[in-house]
Amino acid sequence: MLKPIKTDRQHAEYLERAYELMQMEVRPNSAESDELEVLSILIEAYEKTRFPIEPPNPIDAILFRLDQLGLPKSELSRLLGSRSRASEILKGKRKLSIGMIRKLNENLGISAQTLIQEYEVVNG
Repeated sequence: MLKPIKTDRQHAEYLERAYELMQMEVRPNSAESDELEVLSILIEAYEKTRFPIEPPNPIDAILFRLDQLGLPKSELSRLLGSRSRASEILKGKRKLSIGMIRKLNENLGISAQTLIQEYEVVNG
């Protein structure tokens, strides 16, 4: 009987069983597919609490997404309206405005949740 995961050992056992099930040709709506689904839910819930992942810094997320899309940093200037504004954002001298967040979300597909994260602004 499956129970909520409370230890690393139990987590390892559930991962092993999930792997075994994934190697089988499990039929949809079978007992095995139901077991795999429940295991996946339990494993995910445990991992979210045991190994939380902090959202990325908004600037790092922008740079990563530009790189992912194969776009130059100058694309940020086009999106935000000026090279100096983009430069200030990338150097951490200026915070993202709501309008900038909307444009980055719509044009680059970066989640607003990531872009609204607090980050330190460098003075000078």
